[in-house]
Amino acid sequence: MPSKIVARRSAIHGTGVFATAPIAKGERIIEYKGERRTHEDVDAGDEGSAESGHTFLFTLNDEYVIDGARRGNVAKWINHSCAPNCDSIIEEAEGDDRTRDRVFIEAKKAIKPGEELTYNYGITLGEPHTARLKKIWGCMCGQKNCTGTMLQPKRKPAAKKAAAKKAAKPASPARGDRAGKATRKRA
Repeated sequence: MPSKIVARRSAIHGTGVFATAPIAKGERIIEYKGERRTHEDVDAGDEGSAESGHTFLFTLNDEYVIDGARRGNVAKWINHSCAPNCDSIIEEAEGDDRTRDRVFIEAKKAIKPGEELTYNYGITLGEPHTARLKKIWGCMCGQKNCTGTMLQPKRKPAAKKAAAKKAAKPASPARGDRAGKATRKRA
């Protein structure tokens, strides 16, 4: 599949990824690549720190994280937005080897040449979302509906219970605990 994207300086933040040709709604654009690491390995280092405000980590499943900083590709430069034009899709591999699960970035609407690709990172943290953490994980997307932070809202206890019940269903969406709000698909 020929590349329709390029990384370059972004008005949103640092480096971004931009379309070089028209991208159709629903088109699979790129796979998010990187080294598969266990959650325990990531948590033991500084890469998973809530204090960093920056991550190339993408939660793949309950066992593994994709570390785009290690053997990653241009997908690691796709910026967060509160009004994204892309979705991240987790494709679960057949069998029990969870390292074979994959993440793809797909267009959720038609994207014009020159337009920056974005998706909602869906970052959730275990600790309370203090004003300080919201600032560390500040959003710079500039959209009208911008929440000001890349952190997803904490759910109230009743909402958590309902979400847990819904999550027991096989087609439920997944939330990354570090980066990558994603939809799951079976390969």
